[in-house]
Order: sequence, then C-alpha cells, then structure tokens
Amino acid sequence: MGVEEEFLLVDPETRFLVPLAESVIAKASPELGDRVGPELTLYQVETRTDPHTRLTALADQLHSTRVQLARAASAGGARLVSSGAPILHPGGPPPITRGDRYARSAAWFAALDDEQVSCACHIHIGFDDRDHALQVSNHLRVWLPTLIAVAANSPFWAERDTGYASWRTMAWSRWPVAGPPPHFASTDHYDDLVATLIGTGAVLDHSGIYWDIRPSHHLPTLEIRVADAALTVDHTTLLAGLVRAAAATALDAVHRHQPAPQLDPHLLRSAYWLAARDGLTGNALDLTRSRLQPAARRLHTFLTWLAPALRRHGDHQHIETLTTHLRPHATGTARQHIAYQQRHRFTDVVDTLVTHTLVPPNSHQ
Repeated sequence: MGVEEEFLLVDPETRFLVPLAESVIAKASPELGDRVGPELTLYQVETRTDPHTRLTALADQLHSTRVQLARAASAGGARLVSSGAPILHPGGPPPITRGDRYARSAAWFAALDDEQVSCACHIHIGFDDRDHALQVSNHLRVWLPTLIAVAANSPFWAERDTGYASWRTMAWSRWPVAGPPPHFASTDHYDDLVATLIGTGAVLDHSGIYWDIRPSHHLPTLEIRVADAALTVDHTTLLAGLVRAAAATALDAVHRHQPAPQLDPHLLRSAYWLAARDGLTGNALDLTRSRLQPAARRLHTFLTWLAPALRRHGDHQHIETLTTHLRPHATGTARQHIAYQQRHRFTDVVDTLVTHTLVPPNSHQ
C-alpha cells in the first residue's frame, strides 16, 4: 500500500491561502525528491509515500514527510495544513499551476477548476491482476459512504460552516466523471467506457478519471480516492489500514466467486450525501437492506467484515485502537468544529489544523 496526501499552504499571520507551492516544492525536493509535487493550484502541494506492507512503517514515513514539508513551507513563509477544504480563502479564481495539462483543464472545465481548491487522501493497494482489481472495486462500492464518514475533514469552506462533515465530497461530485465508480463487467467494459469518456471530452485523459475507486493507469495498483485529506497521521494510517483490509476481504470474495452487491445508483448517491452531511454522528444508509441505521453501527458492521483480514495482516489491535480514539468526537470535522466553537474565529480552526497536521503517530489527539 502507498499513500498520496494533498495539503494546503496558508499565511502564518492572516491564515489565508497563499500561492507558494512552487517555492515550497523546490525547498522540499532535496529531501523528498519525487515524493513531493504540484497539484492543480498554487495553494496546494502533494506528497507520496513509498510502497509499504506494515502500518507502523507507513505511519513513520507519513510523519517524517509532513515534518519535512512543513519545514520547507516555513522556510518559504507559509504553514502546512491538512484539511479537505480551505478555511480562509482570498476569493476569486485560484492561481493555476503552470503546465500544459493544467492549462488545458482550466480552459476546458472553466469554473470547475476555479472552485477546485480541495484536498484528498488517496490510498493505493498493489494488484498484479487488473481484472481482480476491478472486481474488488465492484465489492468495495458498498462501503465508500462509510469511508467518507470516517475520513470527513472539511466542514468549513471560505469562512462558512457548510453544514456538512465533508463538503469536499459535495464539491468534488460536480465533476462529470467523479464519485462512485460504475459496476464493471470486465476490463474491456472499463477500457471501452474510459475511451468513450475521453472521446466525448468529459475527461481530458486517463488521469482525469475521478471515480472514487480506479485502477491506476501507470502503476499496478487500485486507487481508493474517496477520503478528505486527513487531519493527523493517525487518521491517514487508520484509513490506509481499513482500505487494505477491505481490498483483501473483497479479493477473498472474488476468489470464492461471490457476486458483488448490486446497488441502486440513486441509493448509492443518497448514501454518499448522508455520509458527507453527517459523518459518523448521524444516520447511514445500509445499501444492502435499503434502510437507515446509526453511522456508528454501520462502521461496526464494516469493521466486523474486515476483522479476519486485519488479523491476517497483524493490524487488528492497531486499527482497533485508532478506531476507538476516533469515536465519537475526534474526527477531523469534529476537531475543526471544536476549535471554532471556542471563540467563533476561523483563524483558530486554521491554527488547530496547523498543529494537528504535525502530531506524531500514536498520539491519539
């Protein structure tokens, strides 16, 4: 498994976004090499881990990478923030990163790019067989709303309480090819559909396939892209452990020739909306039974499904500890709300994000 994390850069005085990505990347590159790079806007920076098999080693690299990047940001006059959405935004279209692809995207998608200052956490799971990877995708679709709820970390957007735990999920859903992937009958089905989408202009190329699960077009991995940027390293580690166990459990089902759940697309969209709005504090939609249940109970069902794979990987105790500390009021969204409620200042939210971004693993803050 490997992880991509996206971060925002903020001014240490005003706490507004600052377009310093190019200089921060240049300062971080001597230490991080090609594990740091640009994103769509100059407000954002992306990092990548090496492939890992142990969660503890992954957590250590995630933390050291955040520390190194934060050091580069500080040297460049900025602070590093891990949040799904900007808290204080200067307004207007964001400065777009230089490059032909970004320029083509801005020209083609117009205001969609203007409002796309959001950050995600992407988990890559290694797969040698593309057919198996797509079958695993079919099995994982039913759990995507649960992962949205676990990872929610974007309640505020540009000095506004959106009323959602994950507003990034809602903002991202406006793209023509985004959200939950279709159920794929075969690799040919996937390839034909993607080729048609590229041909229509709905996406520029394979990198523009923004489904929340997709096979990488250049790596032997399945990429799960549903999560907000995680507040802490522990939150990212929890997400990675859950996703790997989910993929392993789904692969077991594939090997046993168990069919993937057939989901009504309208109900799946509704389940996304509920998860994005309420996170772990409200109800969730059980897509296999078409009925509501507490989100915490839905998470418990998910963890029960994963338990054999977690034990097989030696992750059960680690994930149990992280999950216990996550509930009920330690999600990224909850931490942001708590910071705001003390004095009703958005600058306090940014300061909390800056601090928690660099909290070491196993601190359970």
